Amino acid sequence: MALLDVKNLTKNFGGLTAVGDVTMELHEGELVGLIGPNGAGKTTLFNLLTGVYEPSEGTVTLDGNLLNGKAPYKIASMGLSRTFQNIRLFKDMTVLENVLVGFANHHNPHLFASFLRLPKYYQSEAELKAKALELLAIFNLDKDADTLAKNLPYGQQRRLEIVRALATEPKILFLDEPAAGMNPQETAELTQLIRQIKEQFKITIMLIEHDMSLVMGISDRIYVLDFGKLIAHGTPAEIQKNQRVIDAYLGVDEDA
Repeated sequence: MALLDVKNLTKNFGGLTAVGDVTMELHEGELVGLIGPNGAGKTTLFNLLTGVYEPSEGTVTLDGNLLNGKAPYKIASMGLSRTFQNIRLFKDMTVLENVLVGFANHHNPHLFASFLRLPKYYQSEAELKAKALELLAIFNLDKDADTLAKNLPYGQQRRLEIVRALATEPKILFLDEPAAGMNPQETAELTQLIRQIKEQFKITIMLIEHDMSLVMGISDRIYVLDFGKLIAHGTPAEIQKNQRVIDAYLGVDEDA
């Protein structure tokens, strides 16, 4: 059974169909790319999968549980985490505090202990801090634990956003254009980071990215969207040779 099962997913905005009749599935431990020209509906699809938008039609099922109608925070707690095209860190909080926010989604201390600041509360807080520092160390951010997020270089801010998403202990991680705005060196480091996450954390990753060399180099499978509809699905080698995909990126008129 697929970890994430998407059937006939559609989103209409007035008379516009932004995503139309999309069916796809993600399996445990795989890295799947989602590509398509600008305006193809990729981010809208991510927003449907993570509860930001509610589908007009179709279903999204995670591990057998229907996600339709659930709030984004609820879906996140069930195991779907994401990053965004525009970095959404808490800029005036430290690197460590940003990661602790992610952990808090899964490790809320008992309300009574928290309210009275009982020893159990401090023990839980200390354990979470140690766990957060351990996670930061894996991605070479532990030395910046007390640095404000806004003072990190751009590539490190991207890295922190991914680490914070991992702190929610997701089953599936959605990465929305993580290489946007990066220089070639930062993109190379990001590619290695994504490989590391897949191997070390054994989670499923879905990646939207315009950098074709990045997507083709690390994806097990790729889905291609154009005008809100899936036009192709296959291995990177199959996608590179697919004429419909080539036409979509070159802007060829299908009626021509």
